[in-house]
Amino acid sequence: MKRKFITNLLLLLFLNVLIKPFWIFGIDLTVQNMVGDESYGLYFSLLNFSMILNILLDLGITSYNNKNIAQNRHLLRKHISNIVGLKFLLAGVYTVIAIAVALIIGYRELQLHLLFFLILNQFLISFTLYLRSNISGLHLFRTDSLLSVLDRSIMIVICSVLLFTNLTGHAFRIEWFVYAQTAAYLITSLITFGVLLVRTGKLKFYFDCRFFMVFLKKSYPYALLILLMSFYNRIDSVMLERLLPDGKEQAGIYAHAFRLLDAVSMFGVLFAGLLLPIFARMIKKKEEIGSMLQFSFLLLFVPAIILSLSSGFYDHEIMVLLNYSNSELSASIFQLLMISFLGIATTYIFGTLLTANGSIRQLNWMALTGMGINVGLNLLLIPEIQALGSAWASLITQLFTALSQTILAVYLLKLKINYFLIAKLILFVGFVFLAGYLSKQINNWVIGYFIMISVSALFAFVTRLINLKALAEIIQNK
Repeated sequence: MKRKFITNLLLLLFLNVLIKPFWIFGIDLTVQNMVGDESYGLYFSLLNFSMILNILLDLGITSYNNKNIAQNRHLLRKHISNIVGLKFLLAGVYTVIAIAVALIIGYRELQLHLLFFLILNQFLISFTLYLRSNISGLHLFRTDSLLSVLDRSIMIVICSVLLFTNLTGHAFRIEWFVYAQTAAYLITSLITFGVLLVRTGKLKFYFDCRFFMVFLKKSYPYALLILLMSFYNRIDSVMLERLLPDGKEQAGIYAHAFRLLDAVSMFGVLFAGLLLPIFARMIKKKEEIGSMLQFSFLLLFVPAIILSLSSGFYDHEIMVLLNYSNSELSASIFQLLMISFLGIATTYIFGTLLTANGSIRQLNWMALTGMGINVGLNLLLIPEIQALGSAWASLITQLFTALSQTILAVYLLKLKINYFLIAKLILFVGFVFLAGYLSKQINNWVIGYFIMISVSALFAFVTRLINLKALAEIIQNK
């Protein structure tokens, strides 16, 4: 299992490092610079609004299906034949509720126009993710890896034409950005569906209400979990845009830092996508899971420590380098959000393990508490310190939920606590802090930043928090 995890993780990392940084910094950042913080802030808040409610498109189907197909491959054809119809039914429900809520909270004209296409985008994303959950459930990780970057690759081509040629007279509107995404998501959905048809053969689709009710009864706890987690991960920009007179601009400033958090979080998403079916199958076969858990946790958490702390030391320099407006405020927000990545990384490992174990009720109570903390802190802090308040709310929420999931995993799966490993991690954090402090004494910040990351990574290898020899042996299947 470790070899399968590592080889496919390396492929995923290669593809995502190749494609997504260019999307984030070459396309997304360029769009914000061209349309301005206010227009982009409106788009960003509407995007997060559509993402909060998109659980209505899925109701936990994708997470449950990934786990279920990994454990019961013979159900693949039956589930696809029935669930495709269910997805389209849920799309109608999602659209009606999203538009109704948008009208209630005061969205009008341009906002509703953009929201309609963002709603369509969310359906296409959800449908593609469901199709991919079958592919990863079959442990076809390489195929899934290629499909995972297909939408961004198509968007890069379309947006590059619009942004970097004279086709539009060097003008750009935020609506075009949304339309380009719609085209890319549609093409990706069709290709993914075609790939799945190759594996299943000809399919007949059914609209079986009885199957729908039985399946949703099993998947709704997953839906509730995703909904609650979406609230405390995505509500910040929506509340900024709605609560403040200059909310669109504040949401745009918040998006500066959040974009970078989103960039590094993609690595956690890759881990979770691979680990869920692996953990699910190991648990069903009653295999020892402690070694795999520690291995995957260190592989993500140690780089997370380096990224988070180095970003904290060089927050202002990074914001200036990216030519952001309001670089001082953006730097403070960036520092807090990057520290919160430690909590996010922990969640991607322990939350995935608990999901594979079926501990959804406990996760839902944790997520409900996290949502309450996040919304409460946002209501308290946004009027006082604006976008910075949302960053503090996010940091506190992410660290709380990460700690809660770690404790739940230890208790429910009766995991042994490795106190020696905890001591090594504390020592490592101290070393990274020292490396950061000393590197700041160098006049050239780029050199200092590179030295801090390099020395910290070297220390991780020396202390065998990341064991290169073991990694090589796993890849060689020894």
